[in-house]
Amino acid sequence: MHASPRAIPATGAIPGSVLIEPAPPIPLLVLDTNVVLDWIAFADPRVQPLVDAVERGVLRVATSAACLQELRRALGYVQVRLDAAAQLLAFARYSAHARVFESGGQFDAADLPQCEDQDDQKFLELAWQARASHLLTRDKALLKLARQVAQLGRFSVLAPDAFLRRDLHG
Repeated sequence: MHASPRAIPATGAIPGSVLIEPAPPIPLLVLDTNVVLDWIAFADPRVQPLVDAVERGVLRVATSAACLQELRRALGYVQVRLDAAAQLLAFARYSAHARVFESGGQFDAADLPQCEDQDDQKFLELAWQARASHLLTRDKALLKLARQVAQLGRFSVLAPDAFLRRDLHG
């Protein structure tokens, strides 16, 4: 009869204990409507690494009721070229990966810059309230605020390709 091998704990360790390093937090992103359309309506290869990371759970996506409402409208635009069934499928695909955050009433970001395009302010506010790490956009009005937002130290405003170069691939 053979004796079974026995793990010998390191000096001072509790028998059977294993040291596990905590996993780094999974980045939470806010995607503006055009970036979402690149993903779900146009299958733009420039955002495919981002999509792959979201679908694998390496990245998370935050949205809000206001952002989803804008997305529904945008999916119906003539230039998007999706029929009603394709619009529903595209919306469902995004919704399956996005976590909805709602405003807690009082907005606590008095120092958050105001976007010159008031329709885009909701993305800044969502990134702030959801404690996102990044707001990804190609919108010039939002990108113009990147330096001001960075000074707040809460999240970064970047174009998707800049995020992919700098943050996803490191």
